[in-house]
Amino acid sequence: MSYPEFFAAVPRLTLHDALAELLGTVENGRIEYGYTDAVKLTGHSCPTVAGAYLMTLKALARLYPDGLPERGGIRVELNAAQADGVAGVTAAVASLLTGAAGDGGFKGLAGRFSRRNLLVFGAAIDAELCFTRIDSGAHVAVAYHPDVVPAPPELWKLMQKLLADTASAAEATEFGRLWQVRVKRILIDHFDDPALVAFR
Repeated sequence: MSYPEFFAAVPRLTLHDALAELLGTVENGRIEYGYTDAVKLTGHSCPTVAGAYLMTLKALARLYPDGLPERGGIRVELNAAQADGVAGVTAAVASLLTGAAGDGGFKGLAGRFSRRNLLVFGAAIDAELCFTRIDSGAHVAVAYHPDVVPAPPELWKLMQKLLADTASAAEATEFGRLWQVRVKRILIDHFDDPALVAFR
């Protein structure tokens, strides 16, 4: 598989997963994720996937300033309902990285390592996502503002042609290129932009 080169330049996330360590899945329970993993999970790269990845990455850095985040030890709340807009996509990425799951999540072993009911929709929070450490109760809420990085104006004209099935092969290729240009700007050029991912 071939992905845009900038995927590999996006900062990665390393966590400790006690369940993975117990089961001998990864040495010392250290597990690493990158933006490409989020793309593989969702099947595409877009501002929503990029935003979910960034929000999770930045929130966990604040929650665990002195060590590795504990995968499976984090509760994730979304202010949106599960069926609203892109909430499902955002939740899927946050779930991948944190291990948090809903009713269908892993139920645990002898009362330990449960991932069930750690992913909650429709929470009364003044942010898009809220991440809470189960061990300490410390929490971080974040909001994402993709409009900070507007799309190239010609992108929407190309999208209309694509949706109307009137775009040429060259126009379709250009649309994909421009789409990923915006995603790159979000993930690379504006990675540290406090207006893009804001803490509540």
